[in-house]
Amino acid sequence: MIPGILGKKVGMTQIFSEDGAKIPVTVVEAGPCVVQVVKSLDKDGYNAVQIGFDDTKEARLKKPQREYVKANKLKAKKFVREIRCSEASEGKIGDEIDVSIFQKGDFLDVTARSKGKGFQGGMKRHGWSGGNASHGSMSHRAPGSIGASSYPSRVFKGQSMAGHMGDAVITVQNVEVIDVNIESNTIVLKGSIPGADGGYLVIKYALKKTLVARIEREDVKEKEVEAPIEEVVETKAEEKTEVKAAETTKENPEAKIDENEDKG
Repeated sequence: MIPGILGKKVGMTQIFSEDGAKIPVTVVEAGPCVVQVVKSLDKDGYNAVQIGFDDTKEARLKKPQREYVKANKLKAKKFVREIRCSEASEGKIGDEIDVSIFQKGDFLDVTARSKGKGFQGGMKRHGWSGGNASHGSMSHRAPGSIGASSYPSRVFKGQSMAGHMGDAVITVQNVEVIDVNIESNTIVLKGSIPGADGGYLVIKYALKKTLVARIEREDVKEKEVEAPIEEVVETKAEEKTEVKAAETTKENPEAKIDENEDKG
């Protein structure tokens, strides 16, 4: 299974839950993506899949990419990224990936480039509180002193100062999937996603929230379908009776001895 997909941010909106709570969500157009390269541990030293999203003209590709696309009879893609796999992928060149790999309740890591905000001062860039606003203060938004003179006689690296803000690759972790629409190739994600509307995204299964929860959920559904409700209720009742009997035996072990003597 390929653990991710490429997409495009459509925009933000809001939905309402069954109890009336307002949930801010981001709508993402994800896929269909086409597998362009499959890398393996034996040949390349690691397992990965290179996928492409959003059709474009072949003339806009560089010559090596254009020749590769022609040789493999693929369509030119505007946004191409490589996604690592924990195991060797079973996908082949030309296979399509769509939003059906996700389902409601999954958690994803979304990587995007944030909005560029140009050169900004320290108050906006780092959240400084600023100087006094009255009593003759001459330092309202200025950075002030940035280092000592005698020692260490220099400015430490990483000193928070004014500078370029935004336009950086950011990954938002553990984003919950609220809804999946296979017909329109869109997924609805809870909360905000970095970048402007129309920006490209790399969407992968969350690293910190594994697929264990999803597997357990599927196992529960299968058991409910296989076993009738009455049998499930009876089984739970029997389990409770056994637990109570075990607790009684632990609290009063003499009761078990007396029962054995009566039988003898």
